[in-house]
Amino acid sequence: MIARLKSFLKRYWPSLSLRTILFGTLLFVAALPGVGAVFLRVYENTLVQQTEAELIAQSAVLASAYRIAWGAPAESRAAAPEPPGINLSANALLPPLPIPEPAGVPDRRSVDAARKIAPIVDDAAAVTLSDTRLLDGRGVIIGGHGDVGLSYETLPEVQEAQKGHSATVLRRRRDRDGYMPSFTEMVSTAAAIRVHHVRPVVVQGRVVGMVMLARSPRGIFLGVWQDRANIALGVVLIFMTLLVLAGLLSRGIARPIRALAAASQNVARGTIDIPEPPVTAAVEIRELYVNFRQMAERIEARARYLRDFAAAVSHEFKTPLTGIRGAIELLDEHGAEMSPADRARFLANAHADADRLSRLVQRLLDMARADMTSAGEDERADAAAVARAVAEGRGDAKMAVEVKAVPGLPPARISADALETVLVTLVDNSRQARAKRVSIRLEERDGQIAIHVADNGKGISAGDRERVFEPFFTANRERGGTGLGLPIARSLLAATGGTIALEERAKGAAFVLKVPVAS
Repeated sequence: MIARLKSFLKRYWPSLSLRTILFGTLLFVAALPGVGAVFLRVYENTLVQQTEAELIAQSAVLASAYRIAWGAPAESRAAAPEPPGINLSANALLPPLPIPEPAGVPDRRSVDAARKIAPIVDDAAAVTLSDTRLLDGRGVIIGGHGDVGLSYETLPEVQEAQKGHSATVLRRRRDRDGYMPSFTEMVSTAAAIRVHHVRPVVVQGRVVGMVMLARSPRGIFLGVWQDRANIALGVVLIFMTLLVLAGLLSRGIARPIRALAAASQNVARGTIDIPEPPVTAAVEIRELYVNFRQMAERIEARARYLRDFAAAVSHEFKTPLTGIRGAIELLDEHGAEMSPADRARFLANAHADADRLSRLVQRLLDMARADMTSAGEDERADAAAVARAVAEGRGDAKMAVEVKAVPGLPPARISADALETVLVTLVDNSRQARAKRVSIRLEERDGQIAIHVADNGKGISAGDRERVFEPFFTANRERGGTGLGLPIARSLLAATGGTIALEERAKGAAFVLKVPVAS
């Protein structure tokens, strides 16, 4: 089951960037305190509204009993529900309920009605623990809790009830007034307030009395305890969400990085084993996997190149060094008895081997410079002018060099010296191949300068075509060839983003150079 779920998630997992994963996680975690505070505020407001709804229901029953006891005739009334309207954020918190003021004689008919329903009021107060008062139409206390004969006429909720409308207000608890707030009150605003509700008793459009109720709302801690099952479920869901986010961070960041770190250690040991990037990894880490694999492959290719190059250098140096050492040993042991002609022949061989070593060293330095060359974006050269300069400098009676260029050729993004070195190498190779004519043709193609160099020499054999760009490979070793000219040319062109390739040709040799057009 778990394996199938993982397979399904990997198949449809979206490509998330590292920034998105971190931002989403941090945003969720940062929002948790705010969400918790909003939840507590909403929950606390719900508790207060629940208290108001209970007071509304209780006052409606007592007001109905009050009407009947007052002797009001029966009236048909349409359904008119009264939803709670208290809001802790919007309603002002009034001072504690003041001490009622002395008043005149209350309405006698209202006093009789209050006396009749007194048992109902007492029973309701005992069950609901509400502070219940019955008032006449002027706001004078006529029953319930409080001193009979005193007046609440100046209270805003009583004045609103005198207009025929029910009113609910929030007042600070009297026993909390002037005291330092407790921990409960600091956490919960409702812990230090009381909900006061006044309902008018209306008979034929006239307010004949009022029902005044007050009660403290249920405390938030008591509410949390009573609703502990639902709240515990919410906590579990949040915890599970955090676990999912932790797993997302682990699969998207931590685990792929650990796997890549292990792969880097394998690369350090000489083993190229880069795993595929996980599907759940962040986009940047997937790119890091791809780049790291490319880097490891290039390092391996470079290491192979250096090993092969070191072996080739050792072989190329070994031959002339052996010749020089042999000549020195012969001259040292038998120099006195040698004829001048033999001595001159051995010395000439030593000089030839020394010259070859000198050429090899110089070409190796040229190749190192070519490998280290990096062309700047502002490099530019007139390729046609460089080709004509090479033709004038290298052409002679034995080998003609001609240049053809399309009009309006844009500048190439390569230095003139690098392009000249490449063209000189190709022309000199044509001369060594006993070519009588070399053609250099330039044109623009697909944002690049294409330079075709062809000769009518003996050409390159089919077996040597794949090796012409290998260091030290040459078919003209007896004429002083080092086999480094074409590798140097390729490195110089590669530094600018250019290429060189051997073209198929029935007679002679042909190369095509491609250099980017300068921006």
